Amino acid sequence: MKSIVIKNLPQFQLTFTTTTLRSSLLYKNHRSSLRFTTGAKYIRRGKAAEERHKRIAITSTKTMMTPTTIVLDQFITGKFLASLIAFVLLYVLCRSSNDSIKNRSKKNRGHVIAQNDVVVSNLVTEDEFSTDVIIVGAGVAGAALAYTLGKEGRRVHVIERDLSEQDRIVGELLQPGGYLKLIELGLEDCVKKIDAQRVLGYALFKDGKHTKLSYPLETFDSDVAGRSFHNGRFVQKMREKAATLSNVRLEQGTVTSLLEENGTIKGVQYRTKQGNNELRSYAPLTIVCDGCFSNLRRTLCKPKVDVPSTFVGLVLENCELPFANHGHVVLGDPSPILLYPISSTEVRCLVDVPGRKVPPIANGEMAKYLKTHVAPQVPTEVREAFIAAVEKGNIKTMPNRSMPADPVPTHGALLLGDAFNMRHPLTGGGMTVALADIVVLRDLLRPIRNLNDKETLSKYIESFYTLRKPVASTINTLAGALYKVFLASTDEAKTEMREACFDYLSLGGVCSSGPVALLSGLNPSPLSLVLHFFAVAIYAVGRLMLPFPSMKSFWLGARIISSASGIIFPIIKAEGVRKMFFPSTIAAIYRAPPQ
Repeated sequence: MKSIVIKNLPQFQLTFTTTTLRSSLLYKNHRSSLRFTTGAKYIRRGKAAEERHKRIAITSTKTMMTPTTIVLDQFITGKFLASLIAFVLLYVLCRSSNDSIKNRSKKNRGHVIAQNDVVVSNLVTEDEFSTDVIIVGAGVAGAALAYTLGKEGRRVHVIERDLSEQDRIVGELLQPGGYLKLIELGLEDCVKKIDAQRVLGYALFKDGKHTKLSYPLETFDSDVAGRSFHNGRFVQKMREKAATLSNVRLEQGTVTSLLEENGTIKGVQYRTKQGNNELRSYAPLTIVCDGCFSNLRRTLCKPKVDVPSTFVGLVLENCELPFANHGHVVLGDPSPILLYPISSTEVRCLVDVPGRKVPPIANGEMAKYLKTHVAPQVPTEVREAFIAAVEKGNIKTMPNRSMPADPVPTHGALLLGDAFNMRHPLTGGGMTVALADIVVLRDLLRPIRNLNDKETLSKYIESFYTLRKPVASTINTLAGALYKVFLASTDEAKTEMREACFDYLSLGGVCSSGPVALLSGLNPSPLSLVLHFFAVAIYAVGRLMLPFPSMKSFWLGARIISSASGIIFPIIKAEGVRKMFFPSTIAAIYRAPPQ
């Protein structure tokens, strides 16, 4: 082996040779081998080895005193550089491999369900622990929920398709029961400064007759009443109030799908209005309240949507209703007509057209239908304004949807508002149900400190579906039943039932205050609803028996009872008999606060 000698180093020098190294290794190996010898051989060999070691040590000492010479391997520099480069490359490769694994796990943490079947590659993720609750939709339910949960200290991310003010023809009448829930949530100031009108009851019109039905508000504060307003103004006020909380973030975007992992909803995938990227937001709880046209509900419920009719909406200007501060219901032909104030100078008119088909607006058939068929049926005080509104041409339509609540319990998510449960808007109960649901949900979530506790959260959400029933089922059943009773029909039994309902409500006392208390959300009692409904049917049968019963009257009376049963029992069945009438028998209603 060749050596490189470096001379002229001062004072002393070290010599590293293969001979010295070899002798040293031989000594070590020899010492190791001594362990396997015994007796005299061991002593003699041990002494000989010690003498050889002394000679080697003396030789090494003499060598150290010779002139300075350092002998180095000529390839040592290259070996050092190669080792250093290899170490650096190994470190870089390990680092990039770890980053790749982390990124891959973050991208693949959940797969997309609902609308999209394919996960796009261009995704931006959000820290899973930066949000407690994701709310899809910022309408009445979404905005109120965002403020409520934000006030409870939850970190809320709201994603709304369009944050600008909307012009809708429904969601404009808040019943007194809903206003009480608004007060309970601290949102009562949202009906101020939007020219909202107080509503104190209803007026019914039929065949030239009318009757006034007032809300039973005697036991409440003077401020408690119904409110009617422009829906867009009301929603914007609630959004503004929610945005005042630092832990509530409102973002404009379209949620395209829910993110699921092992049967649990982990968040949402959405697209902003400005960007082309698909974004993801994660939270332990996702609440979908994106309205009646929800494209996410199929994952979280079994939707059975019925469209019994369509509302045709108009705004009547500079006219006065026959009864100030009252909603007006005209039992017209073929279906009801609604009138109520939405500002100090405007009255909303909603004409119900049965079925899914309506006369086309573009070719003038709708205007002709409204002028020739509907206008003669509206009260004379507003007829001229009605015709003027038709001629102005600002006619809008909205399908009336009905959908019973039939949830599919899913870890990490639930539905709320019209995305979850709809009823005919005849009674104006949708916002009351949504706000009552928010109160129930707030109270259930309040004792849960950590929403990441999946099992506890799921149990409390299960309780929500039971605890909401008294209010929701009462208003839903009444809306569906009342709409069917108010429809004009050629069937004699149904016509008698319609006449009896108008006359029963006109009796006053408990016959009017009871049903109105149910309609307004002030007395959400399913049993009271059923009793009043069959009281109307019995009242109709009783009138047939006067002055003397006959076989025809008996037969017609039986058909009235059968017709009434055919109206209300299917609605009750869809709502759930046990949850509606016997909620205390369901274990889910008894949830102790988590430890």
